[in-house]
Amino acid sequence: MTKLVIFDLDGTLLDTVEDLGNATNHALRTLGFPEHPMEAYKIFCGRGIWNLFRAALPPQENNEENVARMAALFLPYYDAHICDRTRPYPGIMDMMDRLREAGIRFALASNKYQDGAEKLIRIFFGEYGFIKVLGQRDGLPIKPDPAIVHQAMAAAPDVRLDEVVYVGDTNTDMQTGGNAGVRTIGVLWGFRTREELAAYHPWKIVSTAEELTKALIHGT
Repeated sequence: MTKLVIFDLDGTLLDTVEDLGNATNHALRTLGFPEHPMEAYKIFCGRGIWNLFRAALPPQENNEENVARMAALFLPYYDAHICDRTRPYPGIMDMMDRLREAGIRFALASNKYQDGAEKLIRIFFGEYGFIKVLGQRDGLPIKPDPAIVHQAMAAAPDVRLDEVVYVGDTNTDMQTGGNAGVRTIGVLWGFRTREELAAYHPWKIVSTAEELTKALIHGT
């Protein structure tokens, strides 16, 4: 039985790729570097903003000085445009309602920077009472390190390991759940392919929010 579901954010609950891509392209354009098509950001995203910048920069310009310059341009732009195109994926809000009715608790473990993760959860899922919202924080490891999942679980000390499910859309997420020792579900509406997710042997791979709901409530 599932008592706690820990979600990834980008590509799992919310389709954020356009806003992330637009903000990154704004930073690249301002610095005089080539921009990327939105499809490329499905590969670039998922490993935190610092790795996003490193992936987006031209190889010959990929240094810590330019990463810092990217951050200085990206963050204020993204904060101002964080919800321009971002939306929950189809069926997500109905899923959240049904999970709440079933008494399942929610937490977030994301590689999105902490302020951005908190802002998006507050805007789109504020009514659902996430017991913990964890993003990328200075000095702490990011996924696939399992620490973030264990930190989320610490907010529900009455829940056993076998009552927790971690849900994400990338190979990083599948590794994270496996490293944390919890059941892991890969979703196919996000940034990566079935083959990429299956390579890490998650508990389940689902194609729709309805399938995810059934897996979380009934284990099927």
